Amino acid sequence: MSDKPLRVLVVDDEALARSRLTTLLGDCRNPAALVAAQAAQAVQAMEHLQHQTVDVLLLDIHMPGTDGLQLAKVLGTLAHPPALIFVTAHAEHAVQAFELDAVDYLTKPVRLERLQAALQKAERYLQMRGATRAEVQQQDVIIIQDRNRTERLPLSEVIYFKAELKYITVRTATRSYILDGALNELEDKYAERFLRIHRNALIAKHAARALEKHHDPEEGEGWALRLDGVSELLFVSRRQLQTVREMLARQ
Repeated sequence: MSDKPLRVLVVDDEALARSRLTTLLGDCRNPAALVAAQAAQAVQAMEHLQHQTVDVLLLDIHMPGTDGLQLAKVLGTLAHPPALIFVTAHAEHAVQAFELDAVDYLTKPVRLERLQAALQKAERYLQMRGATRAEVQQQDVIIIQDRNRTERLPLSEVIYFKAELKYITVRTATRSYILDGALNELEDKYAERFLRIHRNALIAKHAARALEKHHDPEEGEGWALRLDGVSELLFVSRRQLQTVREMLARQ
């Protein structure tokens, strides 16, 4: 992790319990922690998780409505779930908690030293998960069938995919390949790294550089995207124009 404090979401139906955890988190130093938000029930917690980045979830088990164990199961549907630490007065759920990939299980009343140790576990978990994701991305390849030869093309070299009649053109900085497949399948599989800018084009987010006014023989006047590594411009559909602008603003 970086020097930034871990962003923590505290979920407990008891206000006093949330207050105590917030105070303890303020005393944590290695790693430091910042309370990003608090929630008194699972529904509120999911709303926070869907709208902001949270590193760690401190989660009570016994709550009205959806309990902590049920919420933990829902976390698996998130693209980047936080590290999960259960905080409860009941020790009998420990086995089930670890089956839900919790990094630690704290019993109330929580001591500062024990909370600090749990945050250290969470930090190591997040580091390992980040390293694994980077390793997987580096290993991603596209299998190209070129005449009588099969080539493994690293996904990191692909600048764009473009649908051409029955095939897909795969463009790198040095050459083009022909791929048999569907653009929708590639979009679903590589959504984190590629963006659909037109019904026929999927571009590598890291390669996007600038929008330029452009006239296309088929589309007419509009905007096109300039990409690193290739001289051609790719037309951006009106529907995707705002999404492309937002992506460029984040770079």
